[in-house]
Order: sequence, then structure tokens, then C-alpha cells
Amino acid sequence: MSNKKLRRELTFLHMIAIASGAVIGGWLAEAPYWFSVTGAGAAIVFPILAVFLVPVGLAFAELTAMLPFASSVDIWTTNAFGHKAGWAAQWMMFLIQIVEPPLMAFIFITAINWFVPIPPHMVTWVAIAIVFLWYVISNFKIGLTGNLATIFFFAMVIISVIVAITLFTSGHWSYSNISHHGGLFPNGFRGIFIAFAVFSLKFIGFEMTPTMIEETTFQAKNMWKVILSALFVPALLYFFVVLAMAGLAPWSEIAGMSMPEPELIAKFGMPGIIAIAAIIAGILHALTTLMGFWTSSARVLYGAAQLNQLPKFLTALNKYGQPYVANIFVLLFSIFFILFTGTNWVQYIYAVSCIAAGVVYSLCCLDALVLRRKYPDWERPYKVPGKDGLFIVGILVGIWIIIGSCLELDLNGYISLAIYFAIGIVVNLLMDSYRKKNPEEYKLITLTPEDKDKAGEY
Repeated sequence: MSNKKLRRELTFLHMIAIASGAVIGGWLAEAPYWFSVTGAGAAIVFPILAVFLVPVGLAFAELTAMLPFASSVDIWTTNAFGHKAGWAAQWMMFLIQIVEPPLMAFIFITAINWFVPIPPHMVTWVAIAIVFLWYVISNFKIGLTGNLATIFFFAMVIISVIVAITLFTSGHWSYSNISHHGGLFPNGFRGIFIAFAVFSLKFIGFEMTPTMIEETTFQAKNMWKVILSALFVPALLYFFVVLAMAGLAPWSEIAGMSMPEPELIAKFGMPGIIAIAAIIAGILHALTTLMGFWTSSARVLYGAAQLNQLPKFLTALNKYGQPYVANIFVLLFSIFFILFTGTNWVQYIYAVSCIAAGVVYSLCCLDALVLRRKYPDWERPYKVPGKDGLFIVGILVGIWIIIGSCLELDLNGYISLAIYFAIGIVVNLLMDSYRKKNPEEYKLITLTPEDKDKAGEY
């Protein structure tokens, strides 16, 4: 046992900013993919998808309030199905979180290219430099991340709304760009089905909130408010921004752009300051997403080590209360995905991350359902309304995400997924072997509601 604990420095506002900021993604570079999948209809898909994800979000909220530990997904699943299942869930959770920093690095590069062209052979190295820079910052107080996330979150929302209003009122916006080019959903049912699956990536972030619960200053029973804000604030912003772009050009033209907002602004001779504002907003999107997912990735490793499913050195904290060893491993995995991604980075990371998300979402809804039956007497400071209905809907939504995402994954993606799964299996086998030699030191731990006051001591 260690006397060091994660520090409680994240306020309710910090968590709103971190969660919503992490969810709000960089449409600066990703919008072409959105339009290629389902055209302007993406604007409608996002709010509906937010509603579909509510059952999953509320399941996370109930589980977080009942078992408020950084190990979150791991300990929920362990209590429901045992340690092997808990480890598998945690490894999938890590995949959801860890692919985001590389994605944000590529979005940074796309934005930088507008001002200073980066030679193709340097792109990978610049991406690695970006994640290394955040690795350095990640080792300071968590309160710094919270304060930066809050400033960046409100700035990017305000700037994004101003840019979108400018597009709407430019005199060049016309619904005919939508209606005369295949309508809202030019790719038909297949485009809609895939969009509802892979666009779920643009809401990934709400599930990270439990991993930081040991660092919050508010009651765990209020986490549902943070989670719902992380679903609906982005949904409304996506709706507004996609429609603003969609009325300026046919969907196929936007799908062929690198950065639609600045390119559309340049095409119609709008003030250059608006294009710069759009790029700044895109950079802020990438910053808030990177910092949120990096923080969560480190906590996922830290949480698994708390339970003796990973080596204890991953629980080591520096003088700022940061899991600095876990941060090193987040850096290494980020570099791995940067090297493996290739040129089709948006589609690849969307599909890989969403497959993992679908698995985790379904499993956690199942956890909540099983734990209600297995431990009905456990205190649930927040309880999802009703009986099993919402959890069943959440399970089905997760399955839907898995199927749709598999349709978008190419061979490279399946190879990297297979490598990732293999690493997880090997790590688990090595830990089992080490545990046999050191049974007391690495005895598997199962945290329960009785351990709430001891969070962080294991």
C-alpha cells in the first residue's frame, strides 16, 4: 500500500470542460469524412446519436456513483464477471482512449499546414513531437489540465459558433446545395447505418469521466450531469456547424477538401480572419481532446495496476500527484498508433476506436444489469430510472456500433487490432505467471463500495 493518492483538484466545471471538450472533435479536418459517409445528413445524425447514447451514459453514471474508482470499467466488470473479464474490459477501454492523442496530433498537423506546409516525410515526426510535448505537460498538477481545459473549451465553443454564424449569413449559403445533390442522405441507408456507428467516435469522451473520479471535488452521484453535458453540448454544436458548411457547397465537394471551413471561406472571398478563427478553434478542439484522453489513458493503466492486473510501478505518482510512469506508456502507445496509422488516418482511427467503444458500452450496460441482481443491497447514490429497459437499449446500441464500425475497417486496421489484442493476452499471461511466483504481492484485488474511503491506497 502507498500513502500517495491522486489529488482531488478537478471541480465540477473542470469535469464539464474536460469531458465536453474531449468529446467535441476536430471537424476542421474530419468533416470531409463525415460528408463522404452520409452528406449533410450528418447534422441530423449527431443529435439522434446523442439520444441513443443516453442509456450508455446513464449506466456509466450509476456504476461510477456506486464504485467510484479510477479502475472504473475494470472493477465494474470484475465485480460482475470476474478478473479475466475485468482485465479484458480495461484493455478495450485503454484502446478507446489511447488512439485519440495520435488522431489529435494529425489534426494539429493539418492546421499547421495551412500556415507552414510540412513535407510529407516529416509528418510522422511532427506528430510524435506533438504527443511528446503533451507528455511533458501531463506530468504537472491535474488542476493545470482542468484550468486549461476550461479556458480552451469555452473559447473554442464561442469561436466555433461565430464562424458558423458567419457562414450562414455570408450570402452564399443555400439549401439547394443540399437538396439538389442527393438530399440530406445521398448515400442512402448504408451511409446512414455506418454514420450511426462510426460517428459515435465524436461522442467518445463521456466514458472517460469515471477514470478521473478519484481526482474530483464533487460527489460521484452528480457525475450523470457531466456525462449528459458531454453528449448534448457537442451534439448541438455538430448540428449547427455541419449545416453551416453544407449549405455552401455540394456534399461531394466538401468531402474532397482537407479543411472545409477555411477552404469555403477562401472560395467565397470572406474575411481571412474568419478562416484563421476556424483554424484556431480546430487547434483548441484538438488540444482539449488530446489532454482529456491522455489523462484518461494514464488513469486506465493506473487503475489496472491498482488491482494488481498490471505491474505496481504503474501506480507510481510524482510530486504533483501524476502517474508519471503510466504517462510514459501512454506516450509509447501513442507513437505506436502514429506509426501504424498511415495516410487514411481519420477512417482508420474512427473504426478501430468505435469497435472498442461498442464492446465497452455493451459490456458496461450488462455490468449494471448484472450487478443490480448480484448485489441489490449495494448503495447506489445515483440510480438509472426504471428497471432493465435502458440497459438493454444500451447493450443493443453498443452492438450496432461494433457492426457498423467493422464495415469501415480495412485490412490494416484489423492487423493493428489483432496486434493490440495479442499484446493484451501476452501481458495477462505474463502477469499470471508473475503472480504465481509472488502470490501475496500481486494478489488480485476486487474493490467494492466498502472501499470508497480507501480509494487510491491500493
